[in-house]
Parts: sequence; C-alpha cells; structure tokens
Amino acid sequence: MDYMPKIGLEIHVELKTKSKMFCSCVNDSQETEPNKNICPICLGHPGILPTINIEAVKLVIKTGLALNCKIANTSKFERKNYFYPDLPKGYQISQYADPLCKEGFLIIPSNNKKIRIRRIHLEEDTAKLIHPEGENYSLLDFNRAGIPLMELVTEPDIESAKEAKEFARELQLILRYLGVSDADMEKGQMRVEANISLVKNEKLEIKNSNLEKQNLGTKVEIKNLNSFKAVERAIEYEIRRQSKILEDGGEVIQETRGWDEKKGITFSQREKEEAHDYRYFPEPDLPPMEFNEDFISDLKNQLPELPLQKRERFQQEYGLLPTNIEILISNKDLSEYFEKTISELIAWVKEKNISKENYQKLVQITSNYLLSEALGLLGGKPFSEKEFPITPENFAEFITIIYEKNLSSKIAKILLKEMFETKKDPSDILEEKELTQIQDQETLRNIIATVVANNQKAIEDFKKGKENALQFLMGQVMKETKGRADPETTKKLLLDFLNNDKI
Repeated sequence: MDYMPKIGLEIHVELKTKSKMFCSCVNDSQETEPNKNICPICLGHPGILPTINIEAVKLVIKTGLALNCKIANTSKFERKNYFYPDLPKGYQISQYADPLCKEGFLIIPSNNKKIRIRRIHLEEDTAKLIHPEGENYSLLDFNRAGIPLMELVTEPDIESAKEAKEFARELQLILRYLGVSDADMEKGQMRVEANISLVKNEKLEIKNSNLEKQNLGTKVEIKNLNSFKAVERAIEYEIRRQSKILEDGGEVIQETRGWDEKKGITFSQREKEEAHDYRYFPEPDLPPMEFNEDFISDLKNQLPELPLQKRERFQQEYGLLPTNIEILISNKDLSEYFEKTISELIAWVKEKNISKENYQKLVQITSNYLLSEALGLLGGKPFSEKEFPITPENFAEFITIIYEKNLSSKIAKILLKEMFETKKDPSDILEEKELTQIQDQETLRNIIATVVANNQKAIEDFKKGKENALQFLMGQVMKETKGRADPETTKKLLLDFLNNDKI
C-alpha cells in the first residue's frame, strides 16, 4: 500500500449510575415504554436548573486513572450549541476546554502497543430517534436523553482496523472491570466512531508525481459503529475507499460517513463540523468543579486489579496458555470463579502434601475443564457466577476426583453435567449413580474375558500386528462397563490376556 492509515477513535459510553446526569430520573436506556423516565429537566423546559451527578463524575475519573490519565484539579461544563433533533434543549451540556481527564494511554495486549488518549470528558446522551418504515416522520423517545455519557478521544496512533478493534475490545473489558458501564455495544451502551486519514508511506518510493502533490491526510469520520466486527470492517473499507481516490489522483473530502452493515460500505452523511461550529460557552447553571488530591487519591485506591495486570499475574502464578488466560480475563466473573476454585484446591494440596509439579497439573486440569466442559454446559450464554449452579467448592472437589483417577474422562463429563443440573456434590452423585471407576482387577479380568470371547476376529487381527485391534477391544470393555473401567489397569490386563498363548 502506498499510504499508511492514521486512525483515531471517539468512543461514547453510557455510565452505570442510578439516575441521569443532571436530574433525578432513572438511568435506564433499555426501558421499553417510551418517554417513561422523563422530567422537565431532561425535556429541556424553560427555567430548568440542572444539578451535577457526582457519581458520574467519579466514574469518569476512575476510568481516567485506570487509563493513566492526568486528572484535572478544576473542570467545568459547557453548552455545545448545535442543532440536535434528539435533544429538546437545542444544545448539549458537555465539556470542551477543561475535560476531567487527559493525556493517558491504553496498551493493546496483542502487540504491547501504547495508544495515547487525548481526553476523557462527561456529557449527556441524546434521545432515541425512531424512523417508522415507509413513513415521512420520526418519533422521539426521551428515556435516554440526559443519561451520563462519557466520551474518550484517542490520538491518531492506531494504524490498522485490527488495532482499532483490539483497542475498543480492551477498553470495554477495562470498563467492565471498573464497574463503570456494561458497555454492551448491541444495546448502544458503547458506541465507536473512527476518524481515518491516509498519509504517504515513507517506507515506499512513490514514483507518481501527481500523488506527491496531493494534500494527503484529510480526516473522514465514520459514525456509530455498534460492534467490534463493524469497527474492523468499516475501517478496512474506508482505507480501501480513500486509497482508491488518492491513487486515481482525486482528493478525499472531510466529511462524516455512516456504515451500511448489509452492503459493507460507508456512505456520506454530511460535511464534517469543526469545533468552532459548536459555539461552546460555559454552562451558566452549573458551577465549576474542583478536586483536591485526597479526593483523587481515594478514587485511585478503589481501582480493582485491571485486565493487563491480571494477565501478567495469571501467567506468573498459574503458567496457563495465553489463549486460556484470554478467555478467563475476558469475563471478570469467570476469572474470579477460577481463582476461588484454585483457592479451594490449594487447601487440599497442602493436606495431601502434593508436589509443586503436580499442583501445576491440577491448575491445568481446572482450566481445561472449566473452559471446555463447564462453559459448554452454558450453551453459549456468558458465564455469571450467581447463575452458575456449581459452586467453586464442588468444582474443586470434582477436579480432585479426576486427579486421583477415580473416573474416566467420559464419566467425568457425565458427572459434571449431573452437578450442573442437580447442584449436588460430586461425591454424592458418584454414589447415587454408581459412577465410580472400576479398578478391581478380578472384576476387570472377568469383563475382559467376556469381551475377548465375543470378538475373536479382533483377537486374530491383534496377533497379526494390527494396532487398532487393541483400541477396539479397549472400547468394547469401556462399553461393557459404561465407561467406568480404569483405562490404565484395563489396558495392562487386556495386554496380559492377549499375550497369553492359550487364547
């Protein structure tokens, strides 16, 4: 490619507060009854007096601290005067000159690239516009109007659609760890806008003199991308579109574009506004905010362990595969459930005086069964510890049973499913369902003798050196015992039987 993309993101996030930003109405953007959570303030009636939701301010500052930002000692709200059909006041209360947070960064985990964050500020969300199909009018639902909305703006440090998607995904994870927002993109709780421009790739020798004269770097904004897939696809398309224009000797127009998911293309919406078009001025009805060091320090002390820190600790403490760590980290509940299970196992390890090497095996078994079999029982639903019917104590007991080889992998799956469906202890289920492993050699010899007697062709194949004959006979023993035969003991006894010259 003759051009290198420079991408900056603007990400809007609905904050998880009980009330709206400047009034006491319930904060619930998912309310299905239109215009239920409204009052004169969020409807913009004359003479209204807004008040600042301090909880929303705290959530933004927490986000800034988690993203390595400088926190403002003083900050203020301003009126953004621009026609919004979905804001009844005719202006939006936002921040421009004095944002709450600035000059931070987020590290993309896949390549450890640092993406600078220019600012994080606080404003109010707009109403929902509903466009009935086939009609020439729009409807307004004001339930969302006035909900606290955090906006994060990056520097143009992102250089690919993949990096943009990873940035958005990592930010969503951080917001969920902080409890700032559920950041569900499908529900509109997190919306991404991408600013894309192309510059000459200095690594390439551009021979076309017309290209050298082009005024490259014109910024195009893509609005309201509501999924990680849309972020990646829209940016990839826009890079191709702008490249084609420049290669053909044309000029990229600074504009705002939408994304058509079905067609897979961006489309022009309007020419892009500049900051002066919004005519910002201080909000006269809200006082400036001041934050002392104790206030900021207290919020910093409330920060939980963040995803990047947890990745590093999981690698050091548990030695898990990076792919398994990512699955665990991607769901805070799941990672905490895993650690509660390990905590239960540590007590058992100490009691049994198990070696460090074998403890590591226990950790791997726990990770494997949790991420494959246990999550599989959820049928694709996200993991929630409150709703998951197996307690960490019972899951740990289940792992110890597997470790001590008291059941086969087939029986382990049956046992786990029973635990999931009945919420009972694994030891109780084993006793009730008679699922314990058969290790008694005399019992196994009798079963093997029956299997051998009924499968003479397999015996002949084994004597001819066909290796799969042994596996077939092992399978028949497992079938007879309903998977309860101890595999190691069974294989040894079966080989003894087969190598006996009398058969």
